[in-house]
Order: sequence, then C-alpha cells, then structure tokens
Amino acid sequence: MGNILNTIDGPEALKKLSLKELTILAGELRETIIATCATNGGHLAPSLGVVELTIALHRVFNSPKDKIVWDVGHQAYAHKLLTGRREAFKTLRTLGGISGFPKRAESPHDAFDVGHSSTSISAALGMALARDLKQEHNKVLAVIGDGSMTGGLAYEGLNHAGHLNKDLVVILNDNEMSISENVGALSSFLSRTITNEFVHKIKKDVEGFLENLDGLGRGVLQVAKRAEESLKGLFTPGMLFEAFGFEYVGPIDGHNVELLMETLENVKRFDDAVLIHVLTKKGKGYAPAEANPSLFHGVGPFDVATGKVLKGKGGAASYTYIFGEAMKKIAEDNDKVVAITAAMPDGTGLSGFAAKYPERFFDVGIAEQHGVTFAAGLASQGFKPVFAVYSSFLQRAYDQVFHDVCLQNLPVVFAIDRAGVVGSDGPTHHGVFDLSYLRHLPAMTLMAPKDENELQHMLQTAINHDGPAAVRYPRGNGYGVAIDQICKDIPIGKAELLRDGIDGAVLAVGTMVYPALEAAEALAGEGLNLAVINMRFIKPLDKEMILSMAEKTGRLFTIEENVLQGGFGTAVLELLEGEGLDNVAVTRFGFPDCFIEQGEQPELRARYGLDASGIAARIRAALH
Repeated sequence: MGNILNTIDGPEALKKLSLKELTILAGELRETIIATCATNGGHLAPSLGVVELTIALHRVFNSPKDKIVWDVGHQAYAHKLLTGRREAFKTLRTLGGISGFPKRAESPHDAFDVGHSSTSISAALGMALARDLKQEHNKVLAVIGDGSMTGGLAYEGLNHAGHLNKDLVVILNDNEMSISENVGALSSFLSRTITNEFVHKIKKDVEGFLENLDGLGRGVLQVAKRAEESLKGLFTPGMLFEAFGFEYVGPIDGHNVELLMETLENVKRFDDAVLIHVLTKKGKGYAPAEANPSLFHGVGPFDVATGKVLKGKGGAASYTYIFGEAMKKIAEDNDKVVAITAAMPDGTGLSGFAAKYPERFFDVGIAEQHGVTFAAGLASQGFKPVFAVYSSFLQRAYDQVFHDVCLQNLPVVFAIDRAGVVGSDGPTHHGVFDLSYLRHLPAMTLMAPKDENELQHMLQTAINHDGPAAVRYPRGNGYGVAIDQICKDIPIGKAELLRDGIDGAVLAVGTMVYPALEAAEALAGEGLNLAVINMRFIKPLDKEMILSMAEKTGRLFTIEENVLQGGFGTAVLELLEGEGLDNVAVTRFGFPDCFIEQGEQPELRARYGLDASGIAARIRAALH
C-alpha cells in the first residue's frame, strides 16, 4: 500500500493533495486493488477503469452529504479505499469481511445497496426528490456503466428524471469505445465550453428571453436548438440524452484527473439534470486485465506477475460447462432449439453454442425482462428457446415468467445457473429463492439434478416438454460422474430411490442429494437406517414416492439449498396436509428467513447445516 494512500482516512484528505499527488495516488489505488483481487478474487477490471473518476468525484464533492450511487457497485473498490476502509480492504469478499459491493450498513459513504444492474438513476432520482422535499442542499450523482444502460430500468429512470428536471448528475462510464486523439481533443473543447458556468447561464437566459417573444423569437430559438443539436449529433451521442431532458456533457477522457475535476466543478454549479459522458478503459493500469477485460471482470485468485488465474482443485467439469456441451448436442438433432442469454455468454456456458450456431444464439444484454418475453415470442411460433440465466438475475423478470410464459403455457426452458449459494458475491447473488418464486406458478415444471450427468438429461426433458420448464443447478464443479453420450428424457414428476430404509426418509433436492447420502451412510454406522430419495422434481412432486415413504417410516426430512419459506419442504407439507396425514413428522433443512452473507460455498453450507455432517447431526438429534 502506497505512502499517499496510507494517509487517506476519508475523502476530505483528497482536497489537500496536489494534482501530482493525485496521480500518484491513482497508481497506489490500482496496486492495492490488484494485490487484493489476486488473493481474494473480485471485480478487478471494472474497478481499475474508474480510479481517476473516483478520485475526482471525492475531490470535488462532499460525501457522505453529497450522495454517490454506484450502479451494480462492482466498480467501487477505489471508493471503498478512499472512504475509511483502507485497513479492512484485505478482507474484501471474505466471510465476515467487507462486501464486494456498496452496502449502507458498512459505511455512510455507501448511499445505496447495490449488486444488480441499472438501479442507480432511479435510486438517485428518489434521493434528489427527497432532498428537495426536505429543503436540503446537496448533490446527488449516479455512476452507471454503458453495460447497465442496456437494462430497461435505466431508461425508465432517465425518462422520469428528465421530465422532472431536478438537480441530478448522471455519469455514464463508457468503457466500450477507445478515445482517439482527435475526438478526445474536440470533446474536451466541447465539454469545457458547455460546462462553463457563464455559458450555461447565458444559454438559459437567452432561451427564456426568446421564449417570451412572439412567434419570431420562438422560431429563432427552434433554429438555434436545431443548430446546436446538429453539432452535438455529429460529434457526440448527446441528442439521445437531451431527448430525455438531460443537459449532455462530453464525451471526456475518464483517465484525465484534471479534466474530470474541472468538468465536475463546473457541473456542480448546475441546478438541473445533467449527464456526463466519460470514456474509460476497463482494466486500466494492469496489462492482463486491459488485454482480457472479460476474464478480469469478475476473476478468482490470480498471479499478479503473469495474470494467470490460479486454478482450484481441478477435477470434474463445471455444471455450466456440461450445460453448454449438452446444448450443442441437443441442438444438433433439434433445429428448433435456440439459446438466449442476458449479457452472460461466457458465464452461462453458451459461448460454444454461439460459435457453432450463431443464427440460433441471442444475447439480449442486461435485459432479463425482454429476454423472457422474447423467448415467449419465439416459443409461440414453434421454437424451443432456452434462456440461460443466473438464479438471482431471473428475479428481475418474474412478471414476464408469469404473464408471458406460464399464463400462455409456452414451452420456454429456463436454465437457472448459480442456484443455491454462490460464494463471495454475497446476498445480491445467492440463488436461494428460485424454488419459492417459481414453484407456485401454474403450468411450471421445476427440476434440479443431483449431478452433472443428470443435468443434461433434465435439459433434454425440459426441451421436449410441452410447457414452461426450469432446471436449476449450482455454481462450481460437478462430481466427476460419467457423462452419457446420449441425452434421454426423465419421466416428469418421478423421483429416484437411492437408498432404502425404515427409520426415516430423506427427500433431497439437487446439490443436497450427495451430502444426504453421505450423512445416511454415516448414520448407518450408528444403527440408523435411512432411505434417501433424489426427488428430481420440485414440481410436480412424486406424490406416490413421498406418501409411500411417509407411510413406511413416519418420518420425513426435506433438504434443499433454498429458503424454507415456500420452497420444496413447504410443498411436501402441503401434500401431506392435502392427504390428511397429520401424523407424519417432517423436519425441513434449508436457509432461514434472512439474506445469506458472503462466504465460500462450503463455508456457508456448513454454517447453515447443509453439509453432510450438519445433516447427520440434525437427523441424529431428531431420531434420538
């Protein structure tokens, strides 16, 4: 950690530094972020790209009085280092450590909890309106990346903010285009001119004067506006944002601290809605991240010197990889299969499918709502769309799953990756609600594989099913089981008896099947004979299997990597109640009514009693 950074205990310290010292500080921030991510993993490339912007924001504005809302928040590492968390930064993303995303409970400088995309403008507008209603005086800023601008919520926020024209600053961090010298020089000139306070005031005064004149004055104003828009439209995308009612500034070099501070100082004096277009380079300052920003967007531990990502224990292929391979295999025999992702072709394992079947692959951007309804449109015309999406991201499209898919009983397949706890990204990304929010939808078929081989068979089953179907599977590696060369259908709603027993029956779902088997084997050594069932289907339930085990043992244990409220265990209770079986004892394993903290998957499963030893301990206590 550098000498200057060691003196920064809060944003106020930045105001005492010279431009040269701020430049040195930028380098020290990058070194610290790189070193920490190399050990802990994290969102490296996004945070490296906004170091200068973060310094400028905290130098010009007065956080926490002025509110800075980071969209997604995966680019807020420098922000954390500059706002009193320098010493705690080494605990980033670890169990009990600081979050990889802004959290209000963690610091007053974190204005809004985030982790998902496209929320910043709406949240910042709400804060700006609250400020005005309370008759307070502070600035509110939303920092949003160009990727997040593919989400519809961002445009809903822009539309409302422009209509109200309140004192609000939106900073568009654009890291998709390079900064050529010519455009950079021109845009710097335009930005300085447009943001100059005198020019801004004259422009407003002249507009007001002309609007108060007769038709001639208003005609002159329209001509003037068209001339200004033509200039901006020729060199910048400003017309789009001004159509929303924003004053547009930029594009400007997001790695030029002096220019950033000058622009922000000028904009600070505005009292209407302003959008500043900033051009940055993702991964700036670390060559491997600059060369491969996609890999280093969210990366595991790596070697700083080479940029080589350090592999884990290796072994079995990941569920995501097996899903991608199965998609290619199934699509070869079925030309109606199409694949959809929401800006995650690599993360969902569909890059290989995209390369092999480009005409049948669609990346809709960070727009899950559109993705689901788009899939419904395809399904209505005879295609078999498979929407591969992370569990916590599908939550954004709940209404579309209900209204556009299930209500019409359309054969859309939801391949739900990252189901269950996902690790260090924490509560915004854990996929522990999907069984609950999908199970109660009529027409939905919902299943979870016990291993990676069963995943491909369930995918085949879902694609061949004439109605909505979801297959949920975890982040991480499978068990290394043999992979069948041919995918086959599994009878809908049929469970698999893996181990018979008379002292109780363990009804396990997905990732909990093998831990349940291990627990049963351990308890067998103590004289307890437990049946273990791979339920496979959360909906429809295998009613025959459950009722026979209830009658045989009188004791059921339901185990799921999902919240208990409304999940698989609840479905079993509902079944027993419907059958009038109130004499069957049921113990449910799952996550309690809380948001699960960050931590590695094994750590979290152990903490909540969802590993083999935890399952065995609780069953042992229940049966003795």
